Amino acid sequence: DKIYVMSIVCKNNKKVTFRCTEKDLVGDVPEARYGHSIDVVCSRGRSMGVLFGGRSYMPSTQRTTEKWNSVADCLPYVFLVDFEFGCVTSYILPELQDGLSFHVSIARNDTIYILGGHSLANNVRPANLYRIRVDLPLGSPAINCTVLPG
Repeated sequence: DKIYVMSIVCKNNKKVTFRCTEKDLVGDVPEARYGHSIDVVCSRGRSMGVLFGGRSYMPSTQRTTEKWNSVADCLPYVFLVDFEFGCVTSYILPELQDGLSFHVSIARNDTIYILGGHSLANNVRPANLYRIRVDLPLGSPAINCTVLPG
């Protein structure tokens, strides 16, 4: 239920240091995960983080002795994270059928491109390129996804 934001602090003597800020999250807080991506998009003068994919350990209530360290794909939700207030909203996009892990993503302005990755559920490595556009008006954000095949 927290996010850690790393930033660079430049002093007058040109010494550069890193600062880690811990922020509590509220709303649709994503489960702990690894192998995911988080990018920053900018639209209409606002910016937000976009978190997608990854894997997580099975909940302790579902673990057995034989499968104590089992992992599962995270659900294919896209999470918008407001770094200023810590608010998180999840979105289901029909084009994203699997929670891909270890994919590559890159953001440019209001768009994120996602390529590759792996799905444990069906052992697939899709060849698609996903384009996710995020519009950040003063009201509710709008997210849409386009699949660019092969």
